[in-house]
Amino acid sequence: MKELLAAVREGRHRDVPGLVAPLDRAERRLALAELKTLRKEARDREWRERTRTLKAVLVAGAGCHAGAAGCAAWIGARELREWEHSPYPWVLKALADRDPAWLADLAHRLAARSVDSEAEYRLVVELVRMADCPLPASDGMVRGWAERINAARWRQRPAPPLTVLLRAEPYLGVLAPHLLDMPELPATVAWAGYPDPDDNWPSALTTLAAEGLLERTVLLERCVTRMLRGGKTSDLRFCTLLLRGLEPTAQEEAERTSDWIAMAADGPSPVAGHAQEVLARLDGHGRLSVAQLADASGPVLFRTEKKLVRAQLVLLGKVLRRNPSAAGQLLPVVGEAFGHPDIGIQERALKLTARHLPSTPADVRSELADRAAQLGPVHRPAAVALFGDLLDDGQAGDVHEEILPPAPVPRRLSPATENTAELVEEVVALVRTGSRQVPEFERTLDGLIRCARTNRTALVEALRLALAGVWWAEAGQQSEIDWRFIRRHDGLHVVVASLLEQAPEHAFAENRARSAAAGACFHAALDGVTHARLWEAAAAIRTGELPFLLATPTWHTGALDPMELVDRLHRYRELRAEPGPVDFAQALLRVRRTGGEEAADRAAALGTAQGDRLAAWIRADEPLAPVLRHHVEAEAPPARGWLQQSAAGARRVLLATRERLVIQQEFPRAFHWLGRPHTPGPQTCYHWGGGSPQWTAVLPEDSETLAAWLLPFVATCAEDQRGSAAPLPALVETAAPAGGAIHLALGYALGARYPEDRLSAVDTLLTLAARGQLDAALLGGELTTLIGRELVKPARLASSVAAAAETGAYRTVLSVLLPVLPVLLSRERAPRGLSDLLAVAAQCAERCGPQGAGPIAGLAETAARGGSTQLVRQAARLQAAWGKEEAA
Repeated sequence: MKELLAAVREGRHRDVPGLVAPLDRAERRLALAELKTLRKEARDREWRERTRTLKAVLVAGAGCHAGAAGCAAWIGARELREWEHSPYPWVLKALADRDPAWLADLAHRLAARSVDSEAEYRLVVELVRMADCPLPASDGMVRGWAERINAARWRQRPAPPLTVLLRAEPYLGVLAPHLLDMPELPATVAWAGYPDPDDNWPSALTTLAAEGLLERTVLLERCVTRMLRGGKTSDLRFCTLLLRGLEPTAQEEAERTSDWIAMAADGPSPVAGHAQEVLARLDGHGRLSVAQLADASGPVLFRTEKKLVRAQLVLLGKVLRRNPSAAGQLLPVVGEAFGHPDIGIQERALKLTARHLPSTPADVRSELADRAAQLGPVHRPAAVALFGDLLDDGQAGDVHEEILPPAPVPRRLSPATENTAELVEEVVALVRTGSRQVPEFERTLDGLIRCARTNRTALVEALRLALAGVWWAEAGQQSEIDWRFIRRHDGLHVVVASLLEQAPEHAFAENRARSAAAGACFHAALDGVTHARLWEAAAAIRTGELPFLLATPTWHTGALDPMELVDRLHRYRELRAEPGPVDFAQALLRVRRTGGEEAADRAAALGTAQGDRLAAWIRADEPLAPVLRHHVEAEAPPARGWLQQSAAGARRVLLATRERLVIQQEFPRAFHWLGRPHTPGPQTCYHWGGGSPQWTAVLPEDSETLAAWLLPFVATCAEDQRGSAAPLPALVETAAPAGGAIHLALGYALGARYPEDRLSAVDTLLTLAARGQLDAALLGGELTTLIGRELVKPARLASSVAAAAETGAYRTVLSVLLPVLPVLLSRERAPRGLSDLLAVAAQCAERCGPQGAGPIAGLAETAARGGSTQLVRQAARLQAAWGKEEAA
């Protein structure tokens, strides 16, 4: 056993199997205990030595384990798989004396764990061969198998066809069908980029099924089940190609009619399209009953994909021409399309109904007439001519009720907990998750300061135990820990580490210097305020002199009640505590300035320097930095590397801000960037991402100023940056008024490239409307400017306003579009997406009417062009909805 342990310490894993073999069961158990100690010791060694030692530990531990479960856990440990050349051949030698049943148990356990490489796949295969047992089919085994096939293919030149490699696979019949049971296909299997369209996994599997090497019926059944289950687009494309290649017979398709109906109703568009094709074939073969067609058609006609709806109406028309007696069952289903948002589909459904209405009973006609009330004004004359007195036109006089979300109400922060155990739980949650949400962050930070003063010993002991293993609490390279602190690690790490005396002394001086210099861009300036406050709190918590923090917000937005701040300053005076400069400066930026005359009087009566500053700040009631209009019209500069934003940045409409001398003269240096004048330009800093939730809490009363600084960042969402519109909803939750900066930022976001950014814009739009702060004319004017400069695409704007209209905010959306449409209609060549904007405007006008607005310039001329283009049709629809005022 001594020789074995010596070989392990020296990393001689090739010698280990021969040294394990002579050991009896008791000796192996003793050796295993020593191996666990060596495994821990190896973690702190240099990586080359660590790798050699852990490979020997892996082989020796596998040979010394008596149970298959423990051996599988040992072999599968993540830290024992960090090697370049596989040690598994020596693992197999160390296990050569085991019973076949034991080896089979080990193989199944390893297959059930994560199999991440070809080497791990080969290990299980060899164990199966030694045990002479069936190969276990698991997700990990299939991934390892697919990776091995792919690697073997591309190691050869020229690469052999995939079918050649798969024919030679002894476990093809076991592993290939399991592909269709996996939650997600391996990337090499689902990849559709093979040069030869006939040389991919779906085509290879269908070829092998035709040759009898795979059970065709098993593949067919699992493929249909997988398509019903749904999943990634690439996985469903794989299944669709495989299903087409298997060429199900009419009988096999008919046996699964209910499956095709379910796919057509709820499946993703490609899957639903394939199911629709199958249902059409079944109808052509006479294997689809009228009742089944009706069951399938209702959900399909309710879908938003126009291609699917049109195809279903075509199928229904064919059946009705062939079998007019089916009109009583099918026309009520056709009536579902009367409520479709696309007027083209409404027209198709109406024509199909008119063609076969004479064949229907009276009760069906009455039902269809009720549904025809959903048709818009453009189709109402045809509906009246078709249904006559049956059509209920009473809704024409209904008054639209605007549906808006409730206006956001500021939520008060609960006071910091005085219970040490609860505080420790909150600290651990924030430190380990890195969350920076304002309510939790501020409440916990204030709780740390309070508890460090009143119950320091118990708090330190509890935190030291709860945070064991955090990067700054681990025994390791002190230089790396120092470096991470010096780069101003965010979150509560620095405050907690300072309380536990784990933060290096020189990091405080370094970060004070960095905080003073913060401000190369707005990202650094806003983050710098938070970091300066954290380092100030970290220094104060060592002494425990501060009773609490002044800048802890009153509401979740970050805003601070002025009377509450006065009470805190009064308490500070009683305790003779000196406020932290950064903490007090942040409190001033958070305090509500409007309507605070009483608070200003009480602050001045305190007789302290801080009270006088607070009184002057409230009475001044000035924005942090006044916002100015600024156009960036220069030509695109030449690219200067990857830090340069896209060329379109030079043409953006941005806003400048004036200086505020009081910030530079009376506030700490970390705040000075906020008070300087700023003229925006193309962003060249290194900050990227969706922003911080704490930015709004830095300036909760100056959302206009913050929006102006965010504009270069937000504007990138209309180009190619994902997530840059995310800060906007939080900006409009504050009580501060919304002016030109917020409306301009919202204009960019409504034309964002990615759907998630457009949803953020819709949330912002609806919140402004709910608070009564939406200036529709201002927003419409900004959108007109942005579209004119090709900074916002009408098609993307149409997607955003359509989403807003679907919530019921028809009047709000229409008021925003009214300033935009005349400018776009006046263009000689209609921009792409104008028809979509007209469709949204028409839908809104049909619901709420013109609301007293005058004619829309250019609309009548566009509607009168004639033809069947969507632009003309939607213009005619909007004009019809506009009613007599437009005609005038």
